[in-house]
Amino acid sequence: QVQLVESGGGLAQPGGSLRLSCAASGSIFSINTMGWYRQAPGKQRELVAVIGPGGSITYADSVKGRFTIPRDNTKNTVNLQMNSLKPEDTAVYYCMSTGLGRTYWGQGTQVTVSS
Repeated sequence: QVQLVESGGGLAQPGGSLRLSCAASGSIFSINTMGWYRQAPGKQRELVAVIGPGGSITYADSVKGRFTIPRDNTKNTVNLQMNSLKPEDTAVYYCMSTGLGRTYWGQGTQVTVSS
């Protein structure tokens, strides 16, 4: 079992920045992919950014150049630095991890971008 706890999020103005953090606990040795998804009202959950085995990073086209996903060396924390935020970035952001054939999700944290 892996437990994921997110922090950060909140309200930001267009063009502003926010930082999300996700701390993993439990069977963290089993994690090989970790990252962030988001779900806006009335839309499907979508990938934002993930770090795969070996440290490869995948970003959604919509966030490339604006979001980065640093990960600490202990492998149990992943952050999402969000810059140049847009109203369309408004969503609930979920931390996720996969490994040993299982996927885990955090409880989600709201990000609202509005003036």
